[in-house]
Amino acid sequence: METFACPDCDLLQNVPQLSPGEKARCPRCAHVIASRLAEPIDLPLALTMTAAIVLIIANTSPLMSLSAVGRFASTTILGGAYQMWLQGEALTGIVVAFCAVIAPAGYIIFLLTVLLAARRPPAPRWVGEMLRGAEFMEPWSMNEVMMLGILVALIKIAELANVDGGIGIYGVGALVLLFPAIAATFDPEEIWRRVEWADESKDSYRRQRS
Repeated sequence: METFACPDCDLLQNVPQLSPGEKARCPRCAHVIASRLAEPIDLPLALTMTAAIVLIIANTSPLMSLSAVGRFASTTILGGAYQMWLQGEALTGIVVAFCAVIAPAGYIIFLLTVLLAARRPPAPRWVGEMLRGAEFMEPWSMNEVMMLGILVALIKIAELANVDGGIGIYGVGALVLLFPAIAATFDPEEIWRRVEWADESKDSYRRQRS
């Protein structure tokens, strides 16, 4: 039993633990004050596994190819970050590598570990630390920013050379869609319900987040 305040009318009310797929509405204004996903583990797990495969494709396949004056070149995301390093833009290269590769990979690895470990409750205690790691990495996964930068660069370079998008750019585009889908279907509260020490640690975890 948990106490919720309705965000619309501020009515305090006790809500029992919901079953998967159920919603609790305010008796005064009918606003949804609590809900539980019908597939709290399997759906985000499927999306996260898909994102892991797409991330590997996006980082191992050419991002784009350029041809001008008889010369041809192509690069990957990590290749572009490495070229920035070689050209004296070390800080920019590190930021690109971290936000486009390391942070998304870390987020997916942490989240996969959490979801796989939580499939059969009670989940082991270290799942809470993995969940914290996933939530730390999530804001740094800036695939949509990189995608916008790629599109701007393509428009500008297209005036000087022939530019063709590679498989990598489609992978980045897919990640831009997959990450919000994961966030929309993943419920951290469901994980805490399955952790052995959820009753002892959930309150302190919420205080840290706030």
